[in-house]
Amino acid sequence: EHFGTSANVVMSNAASIERYVLNSDVVIGAVLIPGAAAPKLIRKEHLSQMRPNSVIVDIAIDQGGCMETSKATTHSDPVYTVDGIVHYCVANMPGAYPQTSTAALNHATLPYTLELANKGWKQALHDNPHLREGLNVLDGKI
Repeated sequence: EHFGTSANVVMSNAASIERYVLNSDVVIGAVLIPGAAAPKLIRKEHLSQMRPNSVIVDIAIDQGGCMETSKATTHSDPVYTVDGIVHYCVANMPGAYPQTSTAALNHATLPYTLELANKGWKQALHDNPHLREGLNVLDGKI
C-alpha cells in the first residue's frame, strides 16, 4: 500500500537496469549462472542515480552477489547503507522462517516431484518446459 501495487520482473541487461532499477523503491537481484559466480549487474555509480532510501535485496549473495556494493550480512545484522541506498544481503533468507519456508517450498515443488515420479525424469523433462529449463547438471556436466 505504501509503495503502490507495481512490480516488474525484468531481464538483467543494461537497458532494464537503466529503465527500472534507477526508478525503483525496491530492487531484488536474483541472478544465477549455474556453476559460476553471479555477474555484478548493478554498479556503485548506479546508486547515486537511485532514489534515496531505496532498498536493494541481493538474493544472489550466496554466489557472490549481483550488485557491486553487496556484501554478505546475517539475520542478526541484516542491513547496511551505501550512498543512501539500503542493502539487504542475507544468505539463506528462508532460514529465518524454516517451517513456513519449507511448507511454501513443498507446495510449490510437489507438482514437479509428482511428475518426475510418475513419468521418470526423461519423459517429464520432455513434456514440461519448466522442468527442462531447471536442469542444471546432466551426465556430470553443468
